[in-house]
Amino acid sequence: MELLMPFLVGTLFSVSLYFILHRHLFKLILGLILFGLATNLFLFVVGGITTGEVAIIPQEKETAEPPFPDPVPQALLLTAIVIGFGLQAYAIVLIRRVYQTLKSNNLDDLSKTDKT
Repeated sequence: MELLMPFLVGTLFSVSLYFILHRHLFKLILGLILFGLATNLFLFVVGGITTGEVAIIPQEKETAEPPFPDPVPQALLLTAIVIGFGLQAYAIVLIRRVYQTLKSNNLDDLSKTDKT
C-alpha cells in the first residue's frame, strides 16, 4: 500500500495540472478539485500510514506507546480540506458568473472586452 500511494499522488497531480491548463471552465473546476484531493493525499502519505493505537496517552502512563499515528498531519489535513472546500466554492461561483456574463465556456474568450 505504501508503494502504491506515491504513484497515485503523482497521477492525481498530473491529471489535475492537465485539467487546470485546459481551456474550458468545467475542466478548470475539476482540476482544482483533483489538485486539492492530491494535496490532501500527499499530506496524508507524508504523515505516515501507521496502524496501531490512537495517539491518546492513558492516565496510568506518561508517554504513548508506539506504533501510533502522528496527529499533526491529520490536523493539517482537516484544515486543508476546509480551505479546499472554500476555494472550490469560490471558484465555482466565480466561473458561473463569468459564464453568465460572456455566454462562453472557453477561457480564450475572457480576453475580449468589447461586445461586438
